[in-house]
Amino acid sequence: MSQIAKTAAEKLEESTQSAPNSTAAQQSDNVAHALAGAGGGLLSMALTYPLITLSTRAQVESKRAQSSTLDAARRIVQREGFVGLYAGLESALFGISVTNFVYYYWYEWTRAFFVKAALKAGRASKKLTTIESMIAGAIAGSATVMLTNPIWVVNTRMTTRKSESDEQVLPGAKPTKAPSTIGTLLSIIRDEGPMRLFAGVMPALVLVINPILQYTVFEQLKNMLEKKRRVTPTDAFYLGALGKLMATSITYPYITVKSRMHVAGKDRPKEDMLTSFCRIIKEDGWAGLYRGIGPKVTQSVITAAFLFAFKDALYAMTVNARRNIAVKKA
Repeated sequence: MSQIAKTAAEKLEESTQSAPNSTAAQQSDNVAHALAGAGGGLLSMALTYPLITLSTRAQVESKRAQSSTLDAARRIVQREGFVGLYAGLESALFGISVTNFVYYYWYEWTRAFFVKAALKAGRASKKLTTIESMIAGAIAGSATVMLTNPIWVVNTRMTTRKSESDEQVLPGAKPTKAPSTIGTLLSIIRDEGPMRLFAGVMPALVLVINPILQYTVFEQLKNMLEKKRRVTPTDAFYLGALGKLMATSITYPYITVKSRMHVAGKDRPKEDMLTSFCRIIKEDGWAGLYRGIGPKVTQSVITAAFLFAFKDALYAMTVNARRNIAVKKA
């Protein structure tokens, strides 16, 4: 390799470190992280979506409809076919792509700000502290919630559309055709008003603590491991799974409340977050807040594990592609 090519490669390598040397390099790195996160989320969501369907339906069903995960899956397949396990997949894939892109972009932007501040202050380590990781997660999570909540309202409606009318379908009768994502969106706006797309925003904002816990655990464990050796996609898989297990187990009641608020129609009284909590406890007991936690935790852990593994791999591919382009231009 020529000296010019080596210099170009070195400069590109600098742009992928914690503190890129220029605003353009930082912007490019933020977008690379965002695209890698979006791609990783899309792949992991596609692999685990049936578990999301089972968990979401369990969250919004009444106590009388409670059944085991296996029985619930069997009922859905008998009634709707295997395609029923993928109800709302289209909106979910779009939603997770947008959600992860926005989250990782803002997270990396905030992270770069803290790194530059640390360098100016003369701090030896470029790694984020626990507090800095939590603040970065809070900013990224809040921005993501406000921008993507309408997508998840539509997805929850599509995922649960069959569960409320199981008894109304006569034997041998063909079920009504499922509405499309756009059709569901337009129906909500037409029948309930645009503000219904922001139902569940408050518990969703509270749930920002979920990725904060997840990414804080991930980042701190990753930092510890990096002191010993390079972190591989396999390491990221296990660290991501551990972080998500802790976060989802702690915040699950809020996930249940958010799902209930998403499916509340125009004919049901509007409830705030506290009222929804109290109603669920009154009707279904404390266990009602944790209905569907089995498939949800399983799905969340597997999805997070694949997400981190896919993201690291996709980010590495992006960096290599940028490096090759820089070398060729040199």
